[in-house]
Amino acid sequence: MCTEEIRNMKLSIVATLYQSAPYISEFYERASTAARQQVGEDFEIVLVNDGSPDNSLDLAIKFTEMDAHVVVVDLSRNFGHYKAMMTGLSHAKGQRVFLIDSDLEEEPEWLLSFAAQMNHELCDVVYGVQERRKGRWFERWSGRLFYRLFNALSGLSLPENLVTARLMTRRYVDALLRHQEREVLMAGLWYITGFTQNAQTVTKHKTSETTYTFRRKMSLLVNSVTSFSNVPLISIFYIGVFISLFALSYIAYLIINWLFLAKPLSGWTSVMASIWLLGGMVISFVGVIGIYLSKIFSETKQRPYTIVRHIYGQQKQD
Repeated sequence: MCTEEIRNMKLSIVATLYQSAPYISEFYERASTAARQQVGEDFEIVLVNDGSPDNSLDLAIKFTEMDAHVVVVDLSRNFGHYKAMMTGLSHAKGQRVFLIDSDLEEEPEWLLSFAAQMNHELCDVVYGVQERRKGRWFERWSGRLFYRLFNALSGLSLPENLVTARLMTRRYVDALLRHQEREVLMAGLWYITGFTQNAQTVTKHKTSETTYTFRRKMSLLVNSVTSFSNVPLISIFYIGVFISLFALSYIAYLIINWLFLAKPLSGWTSVMASIWLLGGMVISFVGVIGIYLSKIFSETKQRPYTIVRHIYGQQKQD
């Protein structure tokens, strides 16, 4: 995904576009101003159109016509936020890459404080973390539940309340782009790539309602855990062992009861409960195995990560 050519540009700002028309003009102005304060004119702004249904692409193309710093990568359809971000990173040429959402919930001016912290602490990544998650109580609760369940099931230690915004060095971005998963969880990939990563507390604004419903978060949790952990499969084995030991103990009890106590057994309730319990567990276990098989199926097909329809910009692209 990443080219091998030497990159000399100091800074790349990467953002994705999806229903971004109300924000893109202000984002462009503020991002350009912050970049100039940081590196002068030696920067680029890479905007990835992730099949946006509004006129985000048309507005972005106008910026490429009047400003040589802007590059627009137009994807052939909507591939999803995470894959669009990875595609944008693959087209970034800067020695430092600032990844951020374009909806202005994250401030482009964070670039300056992130860069100052990176220079002071000599780290490879400075990422934003919310001191208090935005949104209503249910959104905050479900977000906290997601991270805690993911960390418990995956064995990773992802920081809670991560935001997209992060400043990264070239070597970190190149290492990140070596991941070729088709099932992408950015927070997990950011973590397992390693290097020195330091947090900065930020306040994220609210410009629109979140599209991540509880059902979608739970679906994301299942996909994330099965992408980064084999704990569910191992748990099936231990649960099976436990049930087998319990069954053997119950058989021993029945034999002793039959030999020495000779009490009649009612049996109906226990038999039916056992059938329903074991039937439900078998179906759920088969479902877990099916999820892993579906991921193997997805990964082995090796379909294109994303498909770029066209690249707009006055600068020559790799």
